Amino acid sequence: MPAPHLPFKHSSSHCFGRRRGLTLLGMGLLLVLGCHSPQSQDTQAGAPPPDAAGVSSVASNESAATRVDDVAAETAVRRAAFQDKALAAPALSAPLGHWHPAPSPAYPRTEQRERYPDADPNPVKLVRDDPVSTFSIDVDSAAYANVRRLLTGGSLPTPDAVRVEEFINYFSYDYPQPQGDAPFSVTTEVAPSPWNDDRSLLLVGLQGLRLAPGERKPANLVFLVDVSGSMNAANKLPLLQKSLELLTRELGERDRVSIVAYAGAAGEVLAPTAGDETRRIRDAIAELRAGGSTNGGAGIELAYRLAGSHHDPEAINRVILATDGDFNVGTTDQDALRRLVERKRRAGISLTVLGFGAGNYNDALMQELAQIGDGNAAYIDSIAEARRVLVDELGGTLQTIAKDVKIQVEFNPGAVREYRLLGYETRMLAREDFNNDAVDAGDIGAGHAVTALYELTLSGAANPSIDDLRYGAADAKRAFAGEELAYVKLRYKAPGGGSSRLLERAVTRDAAAIRLDGASRNLRFAAAAAGFAELLRGAPYLGDFGYAELAALAEPARGRDRSGYRSEFLQLVRTAQSLDALQDPLASR
Repeated sequence: MPAPHLPFKHSSSHCFGRRRGLTLLGMGLLLVLGCHSPQSQDTQAGAPPPDAAGVSSVASNESAATRVDDVAAETAVRRAAFQDKALAAPALSAPLGHWHPAPSPAYPRTEQRERYPDADPNPVKLVRDDPVSTFSIDVDSAAYANVRRLLTGGSLPTPDAVRVEEFINYFSYDYPQPQGDAPFSVTTEVAPSPWNDDRSLLLVGLQGLRLAPGERKPANLVFLVDVSGSMNAANKLPLLQKSLELLTRELGERDRVSIVAYAGAAGEVLAPTAGDETRRIRDAIAELRAGGSTNGGAGIELAYRLAGSHHDPEAINRVILATDGDFNVGTTDQDALRRLVERKRRAGISLTVLGFGAGNYNDALMQELAQIGDGNAAYIDSIAEARRVLVDELGGTLQTIAKDVKIQVEFNPGAVREYRLLGYETRMLAREDFNNDAVDAGDIGAGHAVTALYELTLSGAANPSIDDLRYGAADAKRAFAGEELAYVKLRYKAPGGGSSRLLERAVTRDAAAIRLDGASRNLRFAAAAAGFAELLRGAPYLGDFGYAELAALAEPARGRDRSGYRSEFLQLVRTAQSLDALQDPLASR
């Protein structure tokens, strides 16, 4: 039987391409360093071991310039392509599969197989022609943690690895708790854009209800663990085992845990066990060993059967898939997996995906499955990130408080000329999908915050992106010109399903801050997170706004920062600035 076909675009050999500021010497280096045949870190004997944080270490005699120069050519070509797509504003699509740039010669590999969703950037839209924006919420954070792994390892990410909304939503914000029957609060705010004096930013923020200790529902969990040969690295299976041990410490007697392992075949490692039997669960986790190929399809089927055998409509029923995403044997047909996950979601069993490791990390597949399975996708690059996802945010990771959450913003053509949604490219919906309860959308977990940013060109602002038509209408409709900028609507369902409910609110002109420093820390830090993602993607919208300006924006917006995540963000900005300078010494960013 022929191997099933996966709809990925392969690009494992790129020599060099045009980039800004290349010298003749730089081009010579690219010819020498860029065109090589890498070998797999996972399979090559003698490859340098990963460090304790779960990030692969580099040879001690390798300079930073060597580490980043070999990715410069492809990254520049990818960023140029990104800019061409953004300016051309083609129709949105989200096929799976661009590959990460070739690694440094210090990492010999037979092939480089990291895959990321290939989504066109959201274009600038003219309100008069297209006044309504509709999308599904997203609370995932995998992209930010994965890019942190790349930056810490000495590489700038490929643009497809960066998702703006996941940079924004990695951080918590000081939004108010919901009042009344609504499971989340809604906050809106408008302020000047930090990178363009002729633009403004609109923030739409949701804050999910936080649960008090003991309020979480009992959980029926199945850990689906990848133990294939590709997981035989310190930042894969060993880190995965420590991560699951952290989670099991948070479970109690009302919870049930099962473990399924899959490699060349799938098998039950732990039958459904009470959550307070910690020793038995930890012993089963400790026995896991990596080896063989990856029959991911068979593992998912067995995990769902176990979850279904103890399904409780009053509990949390969830499969937690932990893998590097290397589904290379068995039922790997994308359509078959999609149908299975969707069918089980409708039966009340959701899917959360935890990604690990480097080299063959399949972000595209994991994002696809998590979205269809009404779960979260997280990337675990360290034990600290495992604690954040599986301990500090356990309620949001496990318990859903609102299902199928959709946002629709209608802009007033008398007050707003243009708009652009920052991120959410893989979450866009048709306008008619908003009222269609059969259309699936993202869920909000307990305590989760969701933030979206629009960049606006207000009526009368200088330098619009889109010119007026010579033969078009002379004036836009002037309704509410002096009052409303936009009207925000949200639809959601209760965790048990049923008909959707509607929340609405107007965004008025008098609520807009006159100066950026008069805006809340929420908006300013969210803008910094979005700006960082845009810089890393090479987006064409930031003008001369660079890393220094980004740090100056984020620094005073850190707030108390008890977790230290915002301080870490500033360190990543400085790291990216240094790597960017090494990649392109003549650039002034």
